[in-house]
Amino acid sequence: MQNSDIDTAGRVPEDLVTAYRENGFVRVRGVLEPDQVERFRASAEAFLAAHRAESLEKQGTFSQLVNVWQRDDDLRELTLGTRLGRIAEQLAGFPLRLWHDQMLVKEPHNNMATEFHQDRPYWPHAGDRLPLSAWIALVDVPPERGCMTFLPGTQHHTGLRPQDLHHEEDLFALEPSLRWIPRVTVPLRAGDCTFHSGYTGHMALPNRTDLARLAHVVIYMDEATIYNGAEHVITDPLGLVTGDRLDGATFPRPWA
Repeated sequence: MQNSDIDTAGRVPEDLVTAYRENGFVRVRGVLEPDQVERFRASAEAFLAAHRAESLEKQGTFSQLVNVWQRDDDLRELTLGTRLGRIAEQLAGFPLRLWHDQMLVKEPHNNMATEFHQDRPYWPHAGDRLPLSAWIALVDVPPERGCMTFLPGTQHHTGLRPQDLHHEEDLFALEPSLRWIPRVTVPLRAGDCTFHSGYTGHMALPNRTDLARLAHVVIYMDEATIYNGAEHVITDPLGLVTGDRLDGATFPRPWA
C-alpha cells in the first residue's frame, strides 16, 4: 500500500503510539486500500441516500447516521474490521469494544463549523479508561472540505459537561485555559484516518467545496465500560439498568 503508516503485521510505528498518547490524537495514513475506499464510499453514498431522513442532526452543521454497521453489510465490514480494531487497541493500550459507528456528512457549501467539543461527556459510560474514535475519510478532506482541528493534550481534561456543537465559546467558557493551546489542523487523503481520544478537544471546519465531506467514524470504548443510567440514543432501546456491562453482540469485539 502506498503512503501507509501500517506495516505488514497490521501495526503502526511506536512513534505514532507515543504521539497519540501524548497529544490525544494521531493521523494514520492509508488505513484503507484505494479499492476499499471506492467500495466503502459507494456503499456510504447509497446508504445516505436511502436513510438521509433519519439523520439525527438537522441543524445545518452535519448529517449523522448511527449504527450503520447493523444495517449495511459493506459498512459492517468497515466498522468491524480487524485491522482497524487492532490499531485502536495498540494506540489505547488496553482491550476495546465497539461503542457505535456513525456516518458524518457535511454537504457541499455547508458553511458552518462543528465547534470545539469533547465526545466522552455525551456518553452514558462509567468505569472506563480513555475511549477513542477512528475518523476515516472516504473522500479527500483538505481544510476547505471540513477536516478536523485538535487541541493537543486536552484528553486529560475530564469531568466537563457536554458542550454545544454550535457555540464556538462553550468549551472555552468551561475550561478557559484551553483557548491558548496551539491548534493542529489535520487534512486527510481518502483512506486516511485520525484517531482521537474521547476527551480530546476538537472541531471540524466548514465544507466550502462542491463535494460532500463523507466520513465514517468507528467509536471504541474500554472493554470494561458499564452503563451509568443516562439517556442516550444507542442505549435507550436496550432495557439496560445502571451498572450493566456494555458488552455482548451489540458491543462486539471481533478483532480479539
